[in-house]
Amino acid sequence: MKNNASLVYGFFLVIGDFLALTAAFTLAYILRVKLDERPLIEFISAKDYLIAFLYIIPFCIAIFGVIGLYSRDTYENRFSEFARLLVGCFLGILVAIGYEYVTNIEIFPARLVPVYTLGLSFAFVLLFRTVARAIRRSLFSFGIGVNHVLIVGNSGFNDEFIEALDDTKISGHKVVGIVGRGKNRQYHYSSSFSSAVKSLENIGIHSIIQTELYPDADKNAEILAFAQENHVSYRFVPGNSELFSGNIDVDLFYSVPIIAVHQTALVGWGRVVKRLFDLIVGGLMLLIALPIMLIVGLILLIFDPGPVFFRQERLSRHNKKVRIFKFRTMKKKYNGLLPEEAFAKMNQPELAKQYRKNGDQLDNDPRVGRLGRFLRSSSLDELPQLINVIKGDISLVGPRALVERDLDKYDKKSLILSVKSGLTGLAVISGRKDLPFDERRKLDLYYVQNWSFWNDIVILAKTVAVVLFHRGAK
Repeated sequence: MKNNASLVYGFFLVIGDFLALTAAFTLAYILRVKLDERPLIEFISAKDYLIAFLYIIPFCIAIFGVIGLYSRDTYENRFSEFARLLVGCFLGILVAIGYEYVTNIEIFPARLVPVYTLGLSFAFVLLFRTVARAIRRSLFSFGIGVNHVLIVGNSGFNDEFIEALDDTKISGHKVVGIVGRGKNRQYHYSSSFSSAVKSLENIGIHSIIQTELYPDADKNAEILAFAQENHVSYRFVPGNSELFSGNIDVDLFYSVPIIAVHQTALVGWGRVVKRLFDLIVGGLMLLIALPIMLIVGLILLIFDPGPVFFRQERLSRHNKKVRIFKFRTMKKKYNGLLPEEAFAKMNQPELAKQYRKNGDQLDNDPRVGRLGRFLRSSSLDELPQLINVIKGDISLVGPRALVERDLDKYDKKSLILSVKSGLTGLAVISGRKDLPFDERRKLDLYYVQNWSFWNDIVILAKTVAVVLFHRGAK
């Protein structure tokens, strides 16, 4: 049973974008031609202007489609949609300018018209899509357009999918049944796929997620055949899920289809672009931060005499050992000591066990002074790492640089160390120290295997918000 909700919503977006762009082009004309008394380059009637743009707008819509603005992955990701809308509107204006050049027909009565058009186009389309998203989620609350999901298998992924899809108003999905075992009585459990299909016949199944492949190939074939015959979306989790994570290439090797899995997507040109980005953006950030760093250094010298910087050897790309710079936040007598050594020195060795048990963190850590707590909560202690970024020791974005003994706890450290460590990363924007050690490493691993330049920009932008609100800082 195919769910056409996404298709309908996509069509609704196309119509809405068309109307929003038309309104933007029209208002730009009114603002400059009708309300502005300054002379025009050339008088163009409102009728001729609007007719010209009715030819151009379909090309703008086509550009929106090419850059993925009607893809579910984009319109469900607010930040990605925002950036692509800006790019799409800019390209749309270039199309209009190109149309004027190619046809040799004046369509802009003044130079400010395309400027107004760009700003209004982005604002109107963004406003429309914000309203559309709110309407869509309201419909989800009434069960309209909701995608019914059947989960098949006894894998541990069942709970992850159930948790991810739990809020139907946000996800647009609803788990209607599970083929396998489970303890949550909220869901309908079936012992076999055929019995699940029969019991859910009145409700309808729109999507199947198979969390494990059965040893019996016939069972797997039955599920896939049902999905194909009934036009139901089908996804499965491979037996070795790590094999299919990361950068994957599908190709023909001597006429045989093969899948090549790379440790990370950060290869080739990506490394060059990332390094240039680190140098340019990191350099600008360092210039801006230098006065702040000077003030922090002076305050440390005055109110907490001792070393200004804390230096520690950590691991970066390919197990390379680098010395990371941070402002000292520990009291002078505990600076440079291992947690066990420092807590033993203060005659509280039990705190070392609590520190390790809590994932290398401790509320109100007695080793940290008042000034140190402020530096940590404000993330000002991290500023000297910009020097490491410029040196090439670490990157602006990447897995968290860790000391060797801590990373040895994780059996996939070789994967994490296939890229440079970062000043910020997914763990920072996902909870920082609020996350347990294993969860932070999973996020690091996901970043490594799914790197993209765009994701780096998103993480940097979100880091600013996280730092401003001090979320997860300890």
